Amino acid sequence: MAKDKRFDKFKEWFANTESIRWIILFVVVATFVMLFYPAPENFLKNYAVGDVAERDIKAPRNFLIEDRDVTSKNKSKAVEGVLTVYDYNAALLPRLTKNTREAFASLRALMEQGAVDAVEAPNGPERPGSAETFDVHEAVWGQKEQFEKKLGIALSSGAYSILEKERFASEIAERITAILAEIYQNGVVADKEGLLRESEQGIVLRNLSYKNEKMETNLKRFYGLDQAKTMVRVHGDPLLKGLNYNLKNLIVDFCQRLIQPNITLNRSETEERKGLAAEGIKTVFFEVKAGEMILREGERVTDLQLQKLHKLQKDMENEKSYIVSVGSTAIFLVFLLVLYLLVEDNRNIATGNRNKNILFLASVLVLFIVLGKVTESIIETMPRELPHFLESSSIVFGIPIASAAMAVCLFMGVEVAVAFGMLVSFCAAVAYDGRFDLFVYFFLGSAMGAYWIRDCRERKVFAKAGLRLGLLNTVLAGAIGLYMGGISGLSFLWDLAFAFLGGLGAGVFTAGLAPLFETLFGYATDVTLLELANLEQPILRKLMIEAPGTYHHSVVIGSLVEAAAAEIGANPLLAKVCGYFHDIGKVKKPLYFIENQRRSKNLHDKLAPSMSRRILIAHVKDGVEVAAENKLPKVVLDAIQQHHGTSLIRFFYDKAVKLQGDKSVKEEDYRYPGPKPSTKEAGLVMLADVCEAASRTLENPTPARIQGLVQNLINKIFSDGQLDDCEITLRDLHKIAKNFNKILNGIHHHRIEYSDTPAPGGAKSKNGGPKNEKGKNDGPDNQQPNEKKDIAGENSDDGSSPLKRLGIS
Repeated sequence: MAKDKRFDKFKEWFANTESIRWIILFVVVATFVMLFYPAPENFLKNYAVGDVAERDIKAPRNFLIEDRDVTSKNKSKAVEGVLTVYDYNAALLPRLTKNTREAFASLRALMEQGAVDAVEAPNGPERPGSAETFDVHEAVWGQKEQFEKKLGIALSSGAYSILEKERFASEIAERITAILAEIYQNGVVADKEGLLRESEQGIVLRNLSYKNEKMETNLKRFYGLDQAKTMVRVHGDPLLKGLNYNLKNLIVDFCQRLIQPNITLNRSETEERKGLAAEGIKTVFFEVKAGEMILREGERVTDLQLQKLHKLQKDMENEKSYIVSVGSTAIFLVFLLVLYLLVEDNRNIATGNRNKNILFLASVLVLFIVLGKVTESIIETMPRELPHFLESSSIVFGIPIASAAMAVCLFMGVEVAVAFGMLVSFCAAVAYDGRFDLFVYFFLGSAMGAYWIRDCRERKVFAKAGLRLGLLNTVLAGAIGLYMGGISGLSFLWDLAFAFLGGLGAGVFTAGLAPLFETLFGYATDVTLLELANLEQPILRKLMIEAPGTYHHSVVIGSLVEAAAAEIGANPLLAKVCGYFHDIGKVKKPLYFIENQRRSKNLHDKLAPSMSRRILIAHVKDGVEVAAENKLPKVVLDAIQQHHGTSLIRFFYDKAVKLQGDKSVKEEDYRYPGPKPSTKEAGLVMLADVCEAASRTLENPTPARIQGLVQNLINKIFSDGQLDDCEITLRDLHKIAKNFNKILNGIHHHRIEYSDTPAPGGAKSKNGGPKNEKGKNDGPDNQQPNEKKDIAGENSDDGSSPLKRLGIS
């Protein structure tokens, strides 16, 4: 579970971080440049120091070369000028003073108290009787460890006895702190010898407490650690007059052991400042003039001449390649920009995770860039012993570059695929020395391959598209042969053969890549959706057996959304699959939903509204879990999670208000957690779910009543803002309502009127039919008010809604 949560957080971070796109762009461009950067030529022989020059070499133009000696001397001088940094700990003396006073004060208070009722000895023996009978001496010695811990030093028993005898007088603590203040006024350094080595330049003394620093040149005034301990007795003589010998020695020993260095060398800061000083020194160059002799024939090569030679060689190598690489990279970036704009503007692509879509395109692009470069290297290194009628150039026509555009078309549509095919074709042409004829060959093959595979709903479509592409490639290879004037018997036939095999290979390669990309990126092709649309799916069969009402409801929803999706430009197959699976969470508690009850009592009658609300909300979370267990695509999981959006569970909210009062019930507690639908397909499932469930409550479902019901429900969902995040327009809502009316009228068509004579013992309704004895509140809306009663019970229009005439042709 922890790993799943971390992975979910990573996916959320990845989806919402815009900088990811820049990282992907950098990786793609870097891959292109590294693989296709023109290989430099060796214009000059690589000499080493001591080699004999074979010919004279003059500078063809002016160029600059680094003067390493001067630059090195300047950096060394700058580094030597950096003062050593020492840290001054101004907080050390106050801390020692505070600890000393507090330690003496606590023991003094204990002795003055005369009892141990306030302080218990940590390891003292348990004595009978009252606290007054406990020995003060034993209590004081029980606090010895705490006293030492507070001071940070260990005391002998004799020294502690003297302090006990003096009753830990405050005068002792004050004399100790006074002596320490005298010592620390000068400062105590850990390494006095090392400090004195900096006497010529001085040091930088950095105050750690106040974050300021100053330069110190009088370094002799600082005490070394041993010197400071010696000076304790000197500074202590005037302060310890009048004290007995033992107490005087005790205070001196106390001070010597408490002294710590408050001035320490900061080696890392010093080195960092030296490094910055060295970096701040500019490189010194000297100019080599055009026509200047760099090497003379017969001379031994020196280090300076070698530097000039390498600089000249590098400049000459980059002179050509730089211009070519900049141009090709600029064209590549333009292609990437066009592709990015098409992806961002394409409504057929799920908007939930743009970064994932870009990463997918980048992965396919890098894969085929590497494929093109690898095949180009293989072709170049092929043995020359090939048959005379077979040239290595023929193999180029067999590379399945079109497979890239075909794979992209499966997940993102033909528009993006064509642009992507142009980009991959450009990269392949660059790999083969920028041949324009190969660019045309690969691009036309990619565009037509994507076109032929655009409506792929069966595995055999890959084979059909590959066969068609093979025939097209054959024609293109023949046309290129005629254009290039390279028709020469069997070699031309081999070109055609490899071109045909390349088309077939592209179809096969795409069929193999599609499942891989589906798994890695969570996409779902129409082939996968067709498999999921099969009602024999295990989870749907389980739903049919354990929750037959929900199963029937889901099948009807699938029909509704499939018909409407075709009208508004959504994916009908995806919409139908989402409709089938949107309520699979109800399989965990089927009897708590009215459509699965068979003449049984309403289980919610005995539950509090808050509990009923939890059960209704839980079916969304349960549905996501069941979908994940059955490895349903991400788009289907999203539709399950979003098909109620943040809509209000009106029935149980009103019931809670009636029972508890308006002020005691929060409306947000009775709303689904969301999120709202983010795709057209998810929005369709929400609308169909509400309309189909509410249509069951109509006593006389005439076309007019159904039309009014659908209109009213869609108005409410639209007004509640549930469709704000998906690209469903008002025109789309009109088309959706029209299709819902048509299908619901077919489901609830009128039946033959029977005799008005009521059945024995039965009541008679207004239209002559038997009256529902349970009453309105026992209908399906009692179980799923969020889908039925809260919106189905109001069919009248007030004329204020802008969507009033939805579905009227």
